[in-house]
Amino acid sequence: IISHGFLSTFLKRFNLLNLTYQEWIRRNDRWDEADITEIRAIIEEMGSKPSISILMPVYNPPVSLLKEAIQSVIDQAYPYWELCIADDASTNPDIKTLLNDFVQADPRIKVVFRSTNGHISEASNSALELVQHPFVALLDHDDLLHPLALYFVSMHILEYPDSEIIYSDEDKITKRGRRLDPYFKPDFNYELLLGHNMVSHLGVYRTETMRNIGGFREGLEGSQDYDLLLRILERVKPNQIHHIPFPLYHWRISRQSAAEDLNAKPYAIQAGIRALKEHLDRVSRKGIVKFSPDLSAYKIEYDIPSPKPS
Repeated sequence: IISHGFLSTFLKRFNLLNLTYQEWIRRNDRWDEADITEIRAIIEEMGSKPSISILMPVYNPPVSLLKEAIQSVIDQAYPYWELCIADDASTNPDIKTLLNDFVQADPRIKVVFRSTNGHISEASNSALELVQHPFVALLDHDDLLHPLALYFVSMHILEYPDSEIIYSDEDKITKRGRRLDPYFKPDFNYELLLGHNMVSHLGVYRTETMRNIGGFREGLEGSQDYDLLLRILERVKPNQIHHIPFPLYHWRISRQSAAEDLNAKPYAIQAGIRALKEHLDRVSRKGIVKFSPDLSAYKIEYDIPSPKPS
């Protein structure tokens, strides 16, 4: 019996799923200097230029990957951003050196060095304290932003100024820079969201709302962004959630990466189950949350209502 997970991994290894994506990139995601120059001219002519904060918790990533992640923010065609980094007491001294170098080189980069390790939720909240702009985008310490990510986000904010949640398509990237396994998402689908975090990356949220719900919750590490999304969702209207149909975020693939397989992080699964269960309780939907390893997705078995339907 060949499981879904095994078959998917097998196909990825031999790039059989990636051939059409490479062709899609060739046709739709090739930008030369003339294109970038034109986009920068459009940006300068914007009547309003939304400012965006990028939130990045850091703990002992490979220094080279952290450098690339930060550089992907610096290389954005859209310049109106700040990068808010919280180092969660990394033990590698080279990380502190690198972060200080970036802070000195670019005033838009802010760093707080935590004295004790509190894990990703606490570190994310420390980074959130640095945020001064009205929208927050989430970036992991070893992933990459597409060079036009913040440009697309800013244009969406201008078109939908009441936005609370903005999300894009995403793909994965190898250490050698090869992009594969894209996730071309649908517009927002609540029932699909209850199966997996369809928003994930690139995810952008209104800063005020994030702070009003208390930021990231401790004890949900591994699915802290899923839990954050579910709690924000309870406070916003469907027409305040917007989808950018373009891969603007590149998940880094590694042997222990949740980008490659959620099953690699069982603690994240348990945190996701808890986040979903508590969300259902808050919205008065009764059911049992389970996880399907073959699909790397959650399933909810709803209680039959009382009185029973005909």
